[in-house]
This record gives sequence, structure tokens and C-alpha cells, in this order.
Amino acid sequence: MATTSDTRLRPPRNPVDRRAVGWWTTNLLLLFGSPVLVLVILGVLIAPARFWLLAPAALIGVLGLVAVLALPRWWFRVHRWEVTGTAVYTRTGWFWQEWRVAPLSRIQTVDTRRGPLEQRFGLATVVVTTASAKGAVTIPGLAHELAAEIAEQLTLTTQAVPGDAT
Repeated sequence: MATTSDTRLRPPRNPVDRRAVGWWTTNLLLLFGSPVLVLVILGVLIAPARFWLLAPAALIGVLGLVAVLALPRWWFRVHRWEVTGTAVYTRTGWFWQEWRVAPLSRIQTVDTRRGPLEQRFGLATVVVTTASAKGAVTIPGLAHELAAEIAEQLTLTTQAVPGDAT
């Protein structure tokens, strides 16, 4: 962890793990593929409604294909994170990007989260809960070993930082 003398909004330095592209792609395939599959099966089975089932399936499929091909790569370029001696920095988003800074003195809990797909890709998400009404700061798409290391480092560092995190 690098140390900086001030906590300010600035671009975080670290990209997420490259495997996050596959994780995001799989999530989008499931999101768009499930309704397409259901509509196609129903369209095959219900002849009178075939057009009204297959047309939306085609539309969802085209939109899904565009999303699957473009979004994961875009997110990989945008999502950044960094942990310094004074704060946790994140940048996430799509069209509307969100930059967050969580001073270590405001951190209440640090958790790691690994869903089934994250486990499959060897990834994890670090969730840093603060006293902010905005909610937790999350760092998705990290190698699970790195996520565990960050959680441990933040836990140790926040215990040493003065303040009551409220």
C-alpha cells in the first residue's frame, strides 16, 4: 500500500483483474440469454403466437449481443481501484462514472464477496462499508487472493487509524 499525504478525489491507479471481462461477459450472457431462450422455446411450441414471441427474442438477442461484445471491455477500461495509507479509491460505471474516496478513518467493516461465477473465474469483490449515507465502496473483479490480502491490510490499517468511523 502506498502512502499519500492527502485524501482527495483523483483517478485510482489499478485496473481490475483481466478475468473480470469473462465474468462480466458470462453475467451478461445469462442476463440476455435466459429470456431469449424462454421466448424461443415458447415461440416454437405456441404456433399462433410465434411472431409475438420470436420478434422480442430477436430484439433482446441483438441488444444482448451488442452488450456482451462491448460492455465488459468498456468496464475493464473504466473500473479502477487503489488503496493508499489514507483512503480507498474506486472508479466504476458505464456512461455515468462514479469516483469514490473512502478515508480509512471512516471505514467500519471490510468484507470479501464471492458469488458462484466469481468463484468460477477465481475472482472476488471487496466491500468496504463506511459511515457514508452513500453506502459501501466496492472493488469488483479482483483475484480472490488479492481481495483477501486487501481486506486483511485494510482491517489492520483501519484499526491503527485514529477516529471512530461515524
